[in-house]
Amino acid sequence: MFDYFERRRDLREHEEKAIAEGRLPPGQSLTVKWPVLDTGVVPRFDPDTWRFRVTGLVRKPLTLTWDEFSALPRATRHSDIHCVTRWGKLDNDWEGVSAGAVLDLVDVDPAARFVMVRAPGYEANLPLNELRNEDVLFAFSHDGEPLAPAHGGPLRLVVPKRYFWKSVKWVNGLELMAEDRPGYWEERGYHNEGDPWREERFGVW
Repeated sequence: MFDYFERRRDLREHEEKAIAEGRLPPGQSLTVKWPVLDTGVVPRFDPDTWRFRVTGLVRKPLTLTWDEFSALPRATRHSDIHCVTRWGKLDNDWEGVSAGAVLDLVDVDPAARFVMVRAPGYEANLPLNELRNEDVLFAFSHDGEPLAPAHGGPLRLVVPKRYFWKSVKWVNGLELMAEDRPGYWEERGYHNEGDPWREERFGVW
């Protein structure tokens, strides 16, 4: 029982420090765990049939096998993440492939301004400029360990400046678009932008 209260006190102290440092958005609470939230279905991963496709407004449509994607140059990122369900997790270390490096492979059409990020049975929309941010990564691992399927393994997008539903689990493709359109959760009432610092949790499309 003493250990429980000690841990709670430590967490409160970390939370107060994060607020003072401007790292915890309004309405968020820190967690040391990583809650699992999804639509209820974890897709089966088969490295022999898995494909990553980039389509839409690109001059060089791209299809990569798992081995080909895994062989792309690796990058590491350190970031905080925040979920619309009001938890935040600080100091996450990721390894993967930068989103900008993937976009460089396809010769993006100048008319492209938005992207739909795809996964089996799921998709989320983003401005193309957001995907190009230096901190955005297609991640294979978290804190030195391969991503578990429940957390989006073998590959998930990480978009630290948006609520975490935009960081699509089990990502396997991108569609570049001239006009925006809602993704899975946006169609169900979530805010189109999902900026944690503005508490853009819910809204009308």
